Amino acid sequence: MNLHEFQAKHLFTEAGIAIPRGYVARSSAEARAAAERLGGSAWVVKAQVHAGGRGKAGGVRVLKQAEEIERYADSLLGERLVTHQTDERGQPIHALLVEEGLEIDRELYLGALVDRASQRVVFMASAAGGMDIEEVAGSEPERIHTVHAHPAAGLQPYQCRQLGFALGLDKGQVGELTRMMQGLYRLFLERDLSLVEINPLIVTGEGRLLALDAKVTVDDNAVEIGRQAQIQDMRDLTQEDETEVRAAEHNLNYITLDGNIGCMVNGAGLAMATMDVIKLHGGSPANFLDVGGGTNAERVAEAFKIILSSPSVEGILVNIFGGIVRCDMIAQGIVAAVQDVGVEVPVVVRLEGTNVEQGKQILADSGLDLIPADDLADAAAKIVDIAGRTG
Repeated sequence: MNLHEFQAKHLFTEAGIAIPRGYVARSSAEARAAAERLGGSAWVVKAQVHAGGRGKAGGVRVLKQAEEIERYADSLLGERLVTHQTDERGQPIHALLVEEGLEIDRELYLGALVDRASQRVVFMASAAGGMDIEEVAGSEPERIHTVHAHPAAGLQPYQCRQLGFALGLDKGQVGELTRMMQGLYRLFLERDLSLVEINPLIVTGEGRLLALDAKVTVDDNAVEIGRQAQIQDMRDLTQEDETEVRAAEHNLNYITLDGNIGCMVNGAGLAMATMDVIKLHGGSPANFLDVGGGTNAERVAEAFKIILSSPSVEGILVNIFGGIVRCDMIAQGIVAAVQDVGVEVPVVVRLEGTNVEQGKQILADSGLDLIPADDLADAAAKIVDIAGRTG
């Protein structure tokens, strides 16, 4: 679960991490009032969307007149911002962050995430702040410095100083960085974060360290089980894929892809294998969809509706292994769902597991245009061929 910049900075403040003064605005009048409240001669106005690259896309601007702020706010609010991290539709802009203008001496990068290889939280820092850190990692990996926090001992002050010296900070700034990193580490653990980034972390003209930007991602599992009730209230569904949100409401694990073959599978591993075999046969999956091991007719019907909500779907591959639920019960659910939803694209069904023959017979006796498959390879070959001819 991603947070907006202003929400992430709220958490930073609670953790004692210094940020610029600023206010959230949801209208042009509020944006102007925020600038007047901040005072000064320059302000930074930032579109609040769940995407990076806002500055290059016109979603961040430094302005020096209150009238300019109103006009700029009017041009953003209610529109969609397209960046290199969004699709062609972009993300809707419902809020702006208006911050004080600052004199910037240096731009640095500071981030933390879970390193699964070492099973520890890793902190990364670089003097190449303000740049795409992925590009820096690819072209100049020596400019990225890392330290790993031991799960028992935690992040140690000497590790923070190590990064501070690598960034070329002076003694006082190293102390500031140490306090900031330890605050971030506490925040990371207490809020069940999976990623936190400050890009850029700036050194002001007065020599202070400030988190000029903030990106925070929270572990979805911690939110779903209620460990982070406050953060759950910060969720902005308008920034998420509508179909994925709808699927989650029905306990379906769904991810939108850009292909033309809808997939309905029970089990995440089997779903991944199904998409791989579709690609192997020259097709392109339109989604990842795991209906779960204990699926039923209602869930199957909702899965069909979600798959068919994409106009790009030209065929559906159903690949179900009957373990927890028998194949004959699954077949009954498929028949009922297809009749209820009114599926108008070709459907290839591959069943395997308990009572598989009874399940196949139910599909054959249904009178519906359901194409049987002997195995996964056969199913993939059939749906790729049919969807290709349909398209």
